[in-house]
Formats: sequence, structure tokens, C-alpha cells
Amino acid sequence: MKLKLTTTKEKNRHLETDQREMEFAEDINGIENEVVNLYPDRKFEEFEGFGGAVTDSSAYVYSLMSQADKQALLTAYFSEKEMNYRLIRVHMDSCDFSTEMYEAMSDENDRSLKTFSFERTEKYILPMLQDIQKMTGNRVELMLSPWSPPAFMKTNGERRYGGKLKWEYAGLWADYICRYIDEFKKRGFRVQRISLQNEAKAVQTWDSCVYTAGEEKKFLEEFMYPALIKHGFKDIEVFIWDHNKERAFERAEEIVKGKAAEMVSGVACHWYSGDHFENLDLLRRFYPELKLILSESAIEYRKFGPENMSESALCLSHEIIGDLSHGITAFYDWNVLLDEKGGPNHAGNYCLAPFLYDTEKKELQAQTIQKHLWHFSHFIKPGAKRIALSRYTEMLDVTAFVNPDGNVVFVLLNRDEKEKKVVLRLGGQTVEFVIGSREICTGEITA
Repeated sequence: MKLKLTTTKEKNRHLETDQREMEFAEDINGIENEVVNLYPDRKFEEFEGFGGAVTDSSAYVYSLMSQADKQALLTAYFSEKEMNYRLIRVHMDSCDFSTEMYEAMSDENDRSLKTFSFERTEKYILPMLQDIQKMTGNRVELMLSPWSPPAFMKTNGERRYGGKLKWEYAGLWADYICRYIDEFKKRGFRVQRISLQNEAKAVQTWDSCVYTAGEEKKFLEEFMYPALIKHGFKDIEVFIWDHNKERAFERAEEIVKGKAAEMVSGVACHWYSGDHFENLDLLRRFYPELKLILSESAIEYRKFGPENMSESALCLSHEIIGDLSHGITAFYDWNVLLDEKGGPNHAGNYCLAPFLYDTEKKELQAQTIQKHLWHFSHFIKPGAKRIALSRYTEMLDVTAFVNPDGNVVFVLLNRDEKEKKVVLRLGGQTVEFVIGSREICTGEITA
């Protein structure tokens, strides 16, 4: 067997990526120390792929770019030779990463959606999605998520500061969501799934709406699922929670029972409250029929700071490896593109993105997290199956898959301040290499 190892490290604030090839040898001496074992015959869940969010902010910045920069961005994300993204998350109406707050309908007397307008989505988001559609041959699938119902449908009368859905509007709100699905499908887009509410527990200073588990279950059973059936969208996957992992298992325990058990396709999670990989294990163990997806993973400037890109990348890679190793079947990063300030948006909530566009210099800039994401999305193909493994130290984060072509791939992150020796062991053969401090590497194993 042969190992092709691709390693990325930071040197003098610049990234360096190199490749090495080496041969496996028989494990004659029965090496015990510094071993990472791979067990490709022990397979787990199938992985769908990677993606990101085309937000209003992302699409607005995209509209400012030259045709050459647009092509470079889309090639980097969606070419099978590059990051090979297959999934896109899109917000319905405005979110915190919109240049302004907006909604498709604001007339509280309109009970038949006659005044519903897709115009604001058509302004920035749709042109970017159409460019992606052309480039990929409609290979990409959409996930739609609402941040808030229209203000008149809510108890607090505005899009911001949480509030709740007024039950007298629940049926109309379900039809409203279906209208969004229909508008995208009429334009040739493949809508794969929806979530019922982004961050259903959060009261934010931007677009938000709060649901208890009981309220989310009621909305699904009595309004949303019947609306999907009524409008011919019974194949659309429905995801609950769409919030941080620390309460994801409890949410499933409260919702996925009775009638709702047949309506829920999976649980969507975010990463903002910490690892909580054990909650993914619980979901996988007690609800093996559910899909688990990581639907949002932004690097928040208020936590990491734009001056420490290396630390941000390490945190993101640790998250991805932990998620994939504990049952996540699809991974969505957040904004695919932002400006040099991490915006613009109406909420003043600035974040890092894999690509930033400097609007002053007219320059597209790949960030450190982009290369780390590439280490996963380029090598782990849609349809890959996760495999069993063991490692000799918790300072090495590892995840491994068998791709549809039968080749084994693994991603390894050294979070230690010291370099680590690795004796990779597979099928009675071993190969040795060293990974430097705070480096990431991807290995491809072929016969």
C-alpha cells in the first residue's frame, strides 16, 4: 500500500502545503507505541458532503467583484478538483448576515400570500446561486432556514429580539415557507431540506424567534408537515433544533416521538456552545434513523479576533473532526464570502469567512480556514463512509473514511505545541511520519 500525505503548516504568517509519498511495510516487530489504527472493514454512516451558506451579505459582496474574481471564487468552492462543495444553506427572509432586514410579505390582512414577493432574494442571492448552478450543472442542493416569521406574525411585533409565532398565523407561516421552496424549485434549484427555525432557543438583537420543544413539535405536526404534503413537497427533509449541540439530544427526546417521529428527518446543530460531541453519540445511539448535520460554524470575531487566523483554523478543524467522528453526515460552514471587515450586515455581527473580498483593494483573499476546510472537503467525497480508528493521544484529532472508489482517506490535526510521531497501522502494515506542532494533514491510502 502507498500513502500520499498532504500537510499544511503556517510559517511566517503564510501557509505552506507540501506532499509526500511513502510505502507501507509489514508490521514485523508488532509496534505498540505512537500508533494510529485504521479499520476500514468497520464502517459507519455515509457522508453527504460539505458546503456553506450563500447569505445576503455573501451575495452582496459577490455582486461587487469582477467576473474573474467571481469565477475564481466559484471554482475554489465547487470544482471537483478543489473544495468540491455540494451543499448550500440559504436563509428565508433576512438574517443577521443580510445588509438590511426584509421579509417577502408584510401585509397582515393577506391570508393567501397574494402580496408575497421574491424580489429581495432575487436582488443578490439568486444571481449568485444561478452562477453556482451553471458551474456545477445543478449538482448542488439547498437547505432553507428561517430566522424569523414576518413581524406581524409574532408576539413582539418585530423580526428582532426573539418573540414567538402567534398560533393564529401558524398555518399561513407554514404556507409561506412552502412558497419559498416553490420559488426556488420553479427556478430549477434542488431544495433538499429545511429547518423549522434557526437557533430556536436564541433571543437575538437580530432576526430571531423562540420555540420551546413542545411548540416546535406542535408547529411541525399540525402545520408544517401538513403544508409540505399539501404543496407536493413530501420529499423535503425536515430538521429540528438548528441550534447548539449542548441541548440537541434533549430536543430530540422531546420532539421525536408520536406523530412527529415519522416527520423528522434529522437534527441540525451549531458549534457555538462548545464540543458536546457526546450529544452526537447519544443521538446516533438512540435515534439511528435520524440524519445529523452541522448546519452552521462561523468563526466569530468577538471570540477569536481577526488577528489570529491560525487559532481560528485549528478550532474549526478540531470541530470538523469531532463532528465527523461522532456521526455528523453533512457539514455546512457559514458565509462563503464576506468583505474585509467580516460583513457587511445590519446586525453588526462580524465574522471570518473562508474568502474575504477587500472592497478597497478589489482583491479576493483566501483565509487560513479555507485551506483547512480544503483538507476535508477535497479529499472526503460525497458517499464516503466513516470507518473505525484508534489513536494514542488526545492531542491528535483524527477522522477517517472509505471513499466510494474504495480508497481510505484520513485527516489528522496535531493540536500540541510539540511535533508528534505517527505510526499509521492498517491491515497488518505500518508507515511512519511526523506531523509538526499545530499542523493539519490529509492522507490518501491506495493499494
